[in-house]
Amino acid sequence: MRLPLPCPARLARPAVLAGLLLALSACGSSPPVSLYRLRADPPAAAAAAAVAPTRWMLGSVRLPDYLDRDAILWPSGETGLKALPGQRWAEPLRDAVPRVLRGDLARLRGADRVWAAPMPTGLKADRVLKVEIQTYEVQPDGQTLVLAARWWLTDPEGQAPTQVRLFERREPLAGSSADALVQAHRAALWALAQAIATQGDHP
Repeated sequence: MRLPLPCPARLARPAVLAGLLLALSACGSSPPVSLYRLRADPPAAAAAAAVAPTRWMLGSVRLPDYLDRDAILWPSGETGLKALPGQRWAEPLRDAVPRVLRGDLARLRGADRVWAAPMPTGLKADRVLKVEIQTYEVQPDGQTLVLAARWWLTDPEGQAPTQVRLFERREPLAGSSADALVQAHRAALWALAQAIATQGDHP
């Protein structure tokens, strides 16, 4: 008795299915993502802090809504922004900026002179610091990062007048890489902390 010959279509079907599975797995794989952070250490050596006369509580640090994302942004034309492919913040800026700024101010004013809200039990703030960041991005020329902000200290007892101060820093980029961009972000934030620490105790 002669056995039926195998059908070529049946033999090819497993190979076709295997090829399709390989193609789908290749399409589903995403390129590796690099994560970047604002380092806690300042970009330049800081002199030993002298104990400041007043104790501050960092009440709030507001950022523009367009910065509330994981993507690292780069200018696109005169008004546009684009996400750098495969480059992400390891920590959202809304969390990283207040944390790093508070650490910088503590270095400059004394470790027990700057606290995050809420204050520890038994401690009282002489002033409440509030910061509003208005611009924190690379300019369309791709060579400079601008940090523009306003900040003010309020008296918790309402006895002292509130004076709003303005700050702007133009930080040159050392290159067009994501690492150079993140370093410029960090340097500009350190400059903001220096300005606040210097002017805050000398109205």
